[in-house]
Amino acid sequence: MLIIRKLTAWLAALSLLLSLQLPARAEDRPACSAACAILTAGDGRVLYERSADLPAAMASTTKLMTALVALEQLDLNETVLIPEECCGVEGSSMYLRPGEQCSVRKLLEGLLLVSGNDAALALAACLGGEAAFVAEMNRRAAELGMSNTHFVNPHGLPAEGHFASARDLALLMDACCRREDFLQIAAEPYVTTEQGLLKNHNKLLDLCPGCLAGKTGYTLAAGRCLVSCCERDGIRLICVTLSDPRDWEDHCALYDWGFSRFERRDLSDGLFWQLPLVSGTRERIRVRAEPLIAALLPGELPETRALLPRFVFAPVEKGEEAGSLQILLNGRELGRCRLYFEEEAALCGRTE
Repeated sequence: MLIIRKLTAWLAALSLLLSLQLPARAEDRPACSAACAILTAGDGRVLYERSADLPAAMASTTKLMTALVALEQLDLNETVLIPEECCGVEGSSMYLRPGEQCSVRKLLEGLLLVSGNDAALALAACLGGEAAFVAEMNRRAAELGMSNTHFVNPHGLPAEGHFASARDLALLMDACCRREDFLQIAAEPYVTTEQGLLKNHNKLLDLCPGCLAGKTGYTLAAGRCLVSCCERDGIRLICVTLSDPRDWEDHCALYDWGFSRFERRDLSDGLFWQLPLVSGTRERIRVRAEPLIAALLPGELPETRALLPRFVFAPVEKGEEAGSLQILLNGRELGRCRLYFEEEAALCGRTE
């Protein structure tokens, strides 16, 4: 009996020691209150998902597509005359007035910072009216691969047939965050307009280190919706939660967990190649790679592919570019670095 007790105690101690040494597992991820959610890297790698392909009400996160279409097709400095039908819309507003002149940039600030439904309609009016604008939103969604999304309006007020999946909204946020003009506007803490101060509704700018942008949404049908983007140490993640009563807390916790799972590795360490040398003082010349640091998740095995010529002509200078090294993960490029000649080679002397 004493031996059994000692063995049990030893096994418990060993289990505790192993748990302290092992890296965080996927099972250790934080709880999430969202009906639908996804945490994904900008390169498409998914760290966490729940019902991510389920079409759901998205409320004002709709305005991410409104912003993308407007940024792609309108000049930020263009002045817009606000029509009467864009004013007095129900729900959140930047309080535009009929006949007011407003720049496209101000409308986008009202759209993204305070989720102005009037701003959404005013931007749509700039591009042929609501019906034409919504058609363009759906065209752009198809182009981005948003297969579980359909827009009926540019603001996100409840409407039959207006829905998106969490995965699709992550694709949309990724497209938005590739634009510097979007990031600049979305990160503004507040702006002043003729109507007064517009304060950014995105609390993650203060709560979550590295937050670049976010778009809130709420209706009774959709619940609390939030799409955000965060970057730390060069790694960019996107989080989407739909129908989530704890959206701020969930985004912060998922980001902390997600970033902690990455480890950085130099994938070029120890790699070298020998290229045949033509007309040189030696037969082959050595090629090395510059450091290529990749952020990898547990279990990921990237592929390296050297893009080099079959041979090289002398003379060759030391440090001269020879080609490039490509890092692939599941067929998708993670990064690329320069390959260079580690030594020099002179041209063979001629005999007369």
